[in-house]
Amino acid sequence: MLDFNTITDFSRNHCVTICAFLVPANLITTLSTMVLAALHRPLSQVLQSAAIASFFGLTMILHVYTWFMIGVVQLPTYILLWLAITCLFTNLGAILFQRRYIRAYYFTENK
Repeated sequence: MLDFNTITDFSRNHCVTICAFLVPANLITTLSTMVLAALHRPLSQVLQSAAIASFFGLTMILHVYTWFMIGVVQLPTYILLWLAITCLFTNLGAILFQRRYIRAYYFTENK
């Protein structure tokens, strides 16, 4: 069974390693979602990329909240939180952009 205290301690003890992985992973997967949407790839590919990027973003938010739980309120925590939220909204925007493009494309094709 998972112990919440153990998970939060692990997150705080290995912060540099976790952030060294999550920051580039978040940026690269969000960038790939934006590229797939800009190239008008199928919605399933954009959704898959956005789901992976959102997983990394949510993981980063949970990691930052482990620091907020113990009262660490510093600039890096806010920067990481801002990065994760920005990536989540960017992925959502890419999905909405792709859905709007597909809808507009099919409505103009059928006329």
